[in-house]
Amino acid sequence: MFKTLINALKVKDIRNRIFYTLWILLIFRIGCTITIPGVDVATVQAKLDSILGTDANALLGMFSGGSLEQMSVFALNVTPYITSSIIIQLLTIAIPALEEMQRDGEDGRKKMTAITRYVTVLLGIIEAAGLSISLLRMNALGTGANALTVITMIITLTAGSTLVMWLGERITEKGIGNGISIILLINIVSRMPNDFTNLYTMFVQKQFTDAEYVKGIGAILVIIAVVILTTVLVILLQDAKRNIPVQYSQKMSGRKLVGGRATEMPLKVNTAGVIPIIFASSLLSMPSMIISLFNIEISNQIVQEIITSLSQNYWFSKGHPWGYVGLAIYIALVLIFAYFYTSITFNPMEVANNLKKGGASIPGIRPGKPTQEYLEKVLKYIIFIGAVGLVIIALIPIFFSGVFGANVSFGGTSLIIIVGVILETINQLDSKMLDRNYEGFLK
Repeated sequence: MFKTLINALKVKDIRNRIFYTLWILLIFRIGCTITIPGVDVATVQAKLDSILGTDANALLGMFSGGSLEQMSVFALNVTPYITSSIIIQLLTIAIPALEEMQRDGEDGRKKMTAITRYVTVLLGIIEAAGLSISLLRMNALGTGANALTVITMIITLTAGSTLVMWLGERITEKGIGNGISIILLINIVSRMPNDFTNLYTMFVQKQFTDAEYVKGIGAILVIIAVVILTTVLVILLQDAKRNIPVQYSQKMSGRKLVGGRATEMPLKVNTAGVIPIIFASSLLSMPSMIISLFNIEISNQIVQEIITSLSQNYWFSKGHPWGYVGLAIYIALVLIFAYFYTSITFNPMEVANNLKKGGASIPGIRPGKPTQEYLEKVLKYIIFIGAVGLVIIALIPIFFSGVFGANVSFGGTSLIIIVGVILETINQLDSKMLDRNYEGFLK
């Protein structure tokens, strides 16, 4: 990775792209520190904790890089864009026009991008309005807050989320990597120093203060080992794939016999990425969020225990046996969303038809329907393996949080995003270096 970066910096065009990306990220981080005028940050943060709950607040904190807690102009951050992208992907199945547009090459991609932008602005307005009105009703905007304050917040937050989207697109176009992914990566990384400081304060500082250096060093080694183990598992999961052999048939072209080459079609084990975890976490946080928003009182003790068990803080806690109910629901949701999301992003029937049209087949499998059934069978196994891997990686930090109280904002979900974005960016750098070498050779 470092060798690729060093070689890339030697090329003027790629070096300019890297510096352009860093410049955009600097502007973005400055925007994350500019607080909306007239907002009491401490009061807002306390109200957000009561409205959203710890899990939802941690998830939004991960996406916003702490800008939501600071109520900055970029408080909504990439959340509207990510939500918009997911909605458009889901609607592609239900609306034939969108599905046709998606297949329509470069022109279709531009139209889909434009639709995603419009939906992002609309979601930004809705989220900004919901957040501003809720905080006003809870008297969290300070004394003297009125309708004008709410309108100002809505305009500011919507403009901020739109600007973040624009900055991300500038990185994609003129920089290195996928802009929104890079911004999300920076948001996660920006919170890590504070997390490691908290871990040091909780498990190491007291040991050193009491002159128990062996225990202190042991705690440091355990923390490092857990982080390294989780990172290694993430890398293995991200790189794991099932290669399906593909054989192209021979055909006559003039007087020559062409084709007949053998290749492989890679199927990623983690076909759905981090989406199942995000969906499952968001869905589990909704009941407590709705109860807080509408001040719903629940008298039934069992129902209270079940709702409480949905919080990740109680999943491995000895004092909350009901927490394992929430844990079981979480695992089931991750598995369900892994299969569901893969079904809308990978179509075995379409792949089988494309192979047949291209004169290709899987050795031992007839083209057409048998190929589709074979791909569906393979997908069932690898999706399950990928989903189990996702669950294991996601539960490692949650386990240590429940057993030892090691509460940090980053975890398996964050590491999956970090590793995925870094690998994607490095691959893009390699691709640009390869293109440059080809251009030099042709010249």
